Amino acid sequence: MAADEIKNVMVYWADGEINSFIKVWVSAYISLFYCYFVGKILAGGITRLACFLPVVCLFLLLPLQLHSMHLGGITAFFLAWLTNFKLLMFAFNTGPLANPSISLPRFLAVACLPIKLIPQNPRKNKTEEAGNGQMSIKNYAIKCLLMALIVKIYSFEDYIHPRIIMVIYGFHIYFALEIMLAIAAAMARGLLGAELEPQFNEPYVSTSLQDFWGRRWNLMVTRILRPTVYVPVLKWSTGIMGREWAPLPAVMSTFIVSGLIHELIFFYLGRVKPTWEITCFFLLHGLCLNAEIAVKKVVNGRWQLPRVVGTVLTVGFVMVTGFWLFFPQLLRCGGLERGLAELSAVGAFAKDVVRAVGLPVNSSV
Repeated sequence: MAADEIKNVMVYWADGEINSFIKVWVSAYISLFYCYFVGKILAGGITRLACFLPVVCLFLLLPLQLHSMHLGGITAFFLAWLTNFKLLMFAFNTGPLANPSISLPRFLAVACLPIKLIPQNPRKNKTEEAGNGQMSIKNYAIKCLLMALIVKIYSFEDYIHPRIIMVIYGFHIYFALEIMLAIAAAMARGLLGAELEPQFNEPYVSTSLQDFWGRRWNLMVTRILRPTVYVPVLKWSTGIMGREWAPLPAVMSTFIVSGLIHELIFFYLGRVKPTWEITCFFLLHGLCLNAEIAVKKVVNGRWQLPRVVGTVLTVGFVMVTGFWLFFPQLLRCGGLERGLAELSAVGAFAKDVVRAVGLPVNSSV
């Protein structure tokens, strides 16, 4: 990474990105305080929705105050997407915020973070719990090491074929998302003392698109889109098409909404005019998933692909279409370079802190 690029990032952050990040999240928490008490006073319905709409609009504007890939991207994903959808559900007394006994700290955590609290099971075997915890720690430790290796590989980008770089970038996004969501979940677990549902379920072993999108990839988003888009469209289409084929327009509507939200997130990251490639990516996957559902209904379990073949086809299809339609828009806005510059800037800052306290620093790192 060029020294002047790192310097520019450091100067920008010093000029106010951290301060803007703090101000944005203070504004978000104040707004959520308001929503919490409005929810206590007003019953679910149009009146509560009207009171929430200014906050929803604010959460669409707040990410525009940030320009970094990491702070801006995280804020856009949490506030403009997850929190807004949860508030819209809460306006009609549904969703994870609708529990009448939820405390204010838990309300703020569930509203802002990609988590869903579930009751602790006092009967759970402690040995099993400890074993699962150790496996989880080992799993995330391996993924953190792989993420560090990927960042290091970027230093040799000029000597690697561009398509291989695209594959590596795909793994980069997956590991970054899983680590980021795991940190958020761990923070909520420590602060709130509750178990948390997993955000990913090893998507690289998916056996079909239905398995990938419905049961393995970014489950928090799936749990948000299902009650807000899929279920209402399913109920509407059932009266027109019948229960057997009603899922098809429901699935398509869900992917359309997901594509539009992703376009918004990419706009926050790059501040460039949308090319609609991201929407095309989700439209393509919605159509292919509908085709898969239709074939399964016709076959009705009489025949299915071997598990290994299904995994290779599914993961291969996701990666190929991602290279074609998903990643190019992110790369064109300089997302990779900016993200690496920010990581390098943080590393340089950490070295300065270490030097300040008198510890030796390996200059070759």
